[in-house]
Amino acid sequence: MTIQTMLLTMGSGMLKTCGIFILSLIFSLPLGMVVCFLRKSKNKFVSNVTRFFISVLRGTPLMLQLMVWYFGPFYLFQWSIRTWRFPALIVGFSINYAAYFAEIYRGGIESMAIGQYEAAEVLGYTKTQTFFKIILPQVIKRVLPAVTNEVITLVKDTSLAFTLAYQEVFSISKQIASKENSLIPFVVAGVFYYVANYVVAFVMERIEKRLNYYK
Repeated sequence: MTIQTMLLTMGSGMLKTCGIFILSLIFSLPLGMVVCFLRKSKNKFVSNVTRFFISVLRGTPLMLQLMVWYFGPFYLFQWSIRTWRFPALIVGFSINYAAYFAEIYRGGIESMAIGQYEAAEVLGYTKTQTFFKIILPQVIKRVLPAVTNEVITLVKDTSLAFTLAYQEVFSISKQIASKENSLIPFVVAGVFYYVANYVVAFVMERIEKRLNYYK
């Protein structure tokens, strides 16, 4: 197999990897905020259940969670999972990363001085206005480095899609390497992951600089 043919073959896997990454990020970032609010709920039952939920997701392997999300519907409800592979990946990645993002958001929110809430109340802001107009913009700036680290990790974790036999770039590179008895497919996959992470880091750094309105 020539290098050109190899790249063309792996190209479809790269697109699938990008699809997993983009969709997982789109769903996990806002879902993490929802989980954060539930974690900070004044209702002890809701707060404790959410804390347990986060603990389980952060304390068990992502690979295991993907398998549960994929095979669970069949074992529990006898549903056909023939077309469930890709949705299961998105659900698994999104919910797992939402748990991590939730803790990052919570740390950022709790780091805000209580005086800002009190000042906003004196100025007549409602709690909703205080959060979205005063607290949230500062929280985003504070948590951006930690969020960037998780996003970079997500790029690399997409390789776990091979657990469900999904033909993304890592799975295809393994198949080609085994067939051709060559290390080149792994090198190509490694370059792809590095470039993808470089792009993510560059974009996030630009966003961070745009938000650097005070030092």
